[in-house]
Amino acid sequence: MKLTKTLASASLLLALPSMGLAQEAAAPSFDEIGPYIMTTLLFCMAGFLVFFMAAGFAMLEGGLVRSKNVTMQMTKNIALFSIAAIMYWIVGFNTMYPGDFNGYFAIGGQTVLDPVGVAAADAALDYASVGSDFFFQLVFVAATASIVSGALAERIKLWPFLIFVVVLTGFMYPISGSWQWGGGWLSEAGFSDFAGSTVVHSVGGWAALAGAIVLGPRLGKYGKDGKVTPMPGSNLALATLGTFILWLGWFGFNGGSQLAMGTVGDVSDVSRIFANTNMAAAAGAVTALILTQVMYKKPDLTMVLNGALAGLVSITAEPLAPTLFGALWIGAVGGVIVVFTVPLLDKFKIDDVVGAIPVHLFAGIWGTIAVIFYNTDASLVTQITGIVAYGVFTFVASLVVWFILKAAVGIRVDEEAELNGLDMSELGMEAYPEFSKG
Repeated sequence: MKLTKTLASASLLLALPSMGLAQEAAAPSFDEIGPYIMTTLLFCMAGFLVFFMAAGFAMLEGGLVRSKNVTMQMTKNIALFSIAAIMYWIVGFNTMYPGDFNGYFAIGGQTVLDPVGVAAADAALDYASVGSDFFFQLVFVAATASIVSGALAERIKLWPFLIFVVVLTGFMYPISGSWQWGGGWLSEAGFSDFAGSTVVHSVGGWAALAGAIVLGPRLGKYGKDGKVTPMPGSNLALATLGTFILWLGWFGFNGGSQLAMGTVGDVSDVSRIFANTNMAAAAGAVTALILTQVMYKKPDLTMVLNGALAGLVSITAEPLAPTLFGALWIGAVGGVIVVFTVPLLDKFKIDDVVGAIPVHLFAGIWGTIAVIFYNTDASLVTQITGIVAYGVFTFVASLVVWFILKAAVGIRVDEEAELNGLDMSELGMEAYPEFSKG
């Protein structure tokens, strides 16, 4: 018995050092790593949803252009997303989030991911993984470029457009984005834009407006007597599918912009954002449905689709604070904006094929102003300051780039190519070849 006790004591003494080492190397508790894990998960899931919006933009544009231009829109959409992904890695992400800078301008370098199997001690436990943050922010810049694609459809050359996308996604969007989301001067001034009514949507709208002015309208769109010739899209079923995909993706767009999912309050807020986002879209669609019935005696599906999207853009600047009723009326105003500003652009002979400028620019401005009704920290003067700053910078910079491209390589196809369609003239293939063979 004494021998047994002696051996047991010796074993315990030998085990004590290793037990101490085990305690020293103990993994951090979930309270310590939970917020990091859950926020990283939020960014990944929300990023997947916003990525799927690329398909929504492609389907919406493919449905609203004429059949002879569908392949071109598909090509532009997959190319612009791919270019955005590369440019945001090379320079965009670290330009938009440069850390300490002067608040106005700083060109960053390449994005470097966390090392493989990063240890908790080396991770940013107060936030999320670099990879998830980079991916989530990347899909936003691609959405901005997609806005430009739809507005300038049916008459712009492929390669000049893609060169513009390089400049927009690598430099213009990240520089202006740093003013708000990168801790720049607008953020310091108190400007509020939760998920990007201005930072994303109106930036795309201003770039599209500049391009539409420089490019000019499609042949035959406007008569000398001021008459507007309708040019119906090729597939309204496809356009409707695209709208529903965008509606789905917007839950990631707005919900992911909570930027945290590590507490009960954060998760509850994400669900609140989902509900408000959905309500605004529904209100925008119903408002456009009713208005077009009253004004034109028949509902206009394209207006209803854009009404839903305008409702989504309108709630994007502040999807958390409003009540459901607040989200309803904010989205409804977005629907009104679309119905009245689409024909307004035609009066100025600005040809926007898919209605991107009314949806993303005008509704984006409205959504940014509407922040003041539910966010007590926001002021009208500061919100307007932000709207003007983004508008002047993006519109002027876009005009400069478009004029340079026009002078250097030309941005518009010739008249014969436009009449025959960009699918054959620019790409040599058609989206619906069996319909043209007879």
